[in-house]
Amino acid sequence: MAVNRDPVLKKCKSLGISPGVLGYSKESRRDPKRNARRSKSSEYALQLKEKQKAKFIYGVLERQFRKTFDKAEKMQGQSGENLLVLLERRLDNVAFVMGFGATRRQARQIVGHGHIQVNGKRVNIPSYRVRPGDVVSVKPKSRQTEAFKELAENPRIIPAWITGSTAAFEGKIERLPTREEIDVPVNETFIVELYSK
Repeated sequence: MAVNRDPVLKKCKSLGISPGVLGYSKESRRDPKRNARRSKSSEYALQLKEKQKAKFIYGVLERQFRKTFDKAEKMQGQSGENLLVLLERRLDNVAFVMGFGATRRQARQIVGHGHIQVNGKRVNIPSYRVRPGDVVSVKPKSRQTEAFKELAENPRIIPAWITGSTAAFEGKIERLPTREEIDVPVNETFIVELYSK
């Protein structure tokens, strides 16, 4: 399984995003203006940066990202919004927003190790796409571990499209998220423009 192992703080700095978006509380101590280029970025550079941001935030590599975009284009509505909705519906992301992982990388690992169930069945595929009506929960045996007990003591605010709580180790997907509910600093229009060339 291919995984992006780039240093998080370094990558966040180069893409201009806060580590908090990925669940990290650390901030880089380096001066962001120290090595800043003064030349104006080209249109292509801006589009590429937005694509790299989305890929890095959701932990998706190029081939899978392109497949997701192709699927988003075939769906009704705006391709950019469809892309973000598809990425938001990934099981590793759902586990993160429900508070089952402190970071998206940790949530991906938790899913990969088989701690998460969908409708009572174990699913260990991070890219699995949840649907409205699905119930996502932590395996009963896994709930007894210290790591999950610690996460339950610090519950996260769950988005409106999911009902449930971190403390209950369970949540139901009520509906698909809207663009306003997807809290990622990405301009999806630039991604659509990049792939339209």
